Amino acid sequence: MATGKVTDVCPAIDAALVRRLVDAQFPQWAELSLELVDPAGSDHVIFRMGEGLSVRLPRHAGAIGQARKESEWLPRLAPHLPLAVPAPVAVGEPGFGYPWPWAVSRWLDGEVATVEALGDSSEAAVELAGFLTALQRCRPAEISALGAPEDLTARPLVARDRDTRAAIAEVDGPFDRAAMTELWEAALSAPAWDGPPVWFHGDFHTGNLLTVDGRLSAVIDFGELGIGDPACDLTIAFTLMSARSRAVFRTALGVDDATWIRGRGWALATGLNAYTHYAAVDPRVAAQTTRQITEALIG
Repeated sequence: MATGKVTDVCPAIDAALVRRLVDAQFPQWAELSLELVDPAGSDHVIFRMGEGLSVRLPRHAGAIGQARKESEWLPRLAPHLPLAVPAPVAVGEPGFGYPWPWAVSRWLDGEVATVEALGDSSEAAVELAGFLTALQRCRPAEISALGAPEDLTARPLVARDRDTRAAIAEVDGPFDRAAMTELWEAALSAPAWDGPPVWFHGDFHTGNLLTVDGRLSAVIDFGELGIGDPACDLTIAFTLMSARSRAVFRTALGVDDATWIRGRGWALATGLNAYTHYAAVDPRVAAQTTRQITEALIG
């Protein structure tokens, strides 16, 4: 659900800076090698450190809360989840001109999931439904007693209305404006989530899934982790799955009609956001988001 733009002012991040930050703050790792991970996504620059660690530095201000959020919550959630998630090791502080907190985590082996490998897999669809079910069942005592902290509070879908309508107008031509508008208005008018607030990943798409030997192994990038309506996590059904595996996923997760249409709305809105901000400069993003928007329209 991230909304960073390619026009954001971003600090320069290179191996020399990361080396200085690590050596100054965590001298126990001063002898470990650093290897740039590319591509690493739009929110972070990532280095593999030695064999067993990764260093993640936010590229823009929209991602600066992730290091501390993951450090606080993932160790509590991980024991209840059926797939691996990042294991935070340390949170670094600003330094040497770099302005934001940054993270050191255990390295997770794996390849990014692809539509070609898993898009039509009923087994993967059931596994992903199982992951979301397990995540939604987690009930940390602190949350139940105190309510969700501000950084975990969900933004409603309607908060994206102005930007999404502007994006619909902008991409009229490559996509069907009337169909997008009809879907968007249906998603906004669907009944709201009436269940208890539950955990959601918040950025649950193909790029945040890892595989080993062709099977799902891990879910990464919990910067948008929050509590509220789980419809946003249905985005995975439109970034990864075929119509057939999507039906299996929906049945396994037990999604009602209102939540499904809100989920299609989330997929449309986030797909349009990424398409309008990144597609012109990144053919990989253009292909991924074109599929996401198209599949959301299909349903």
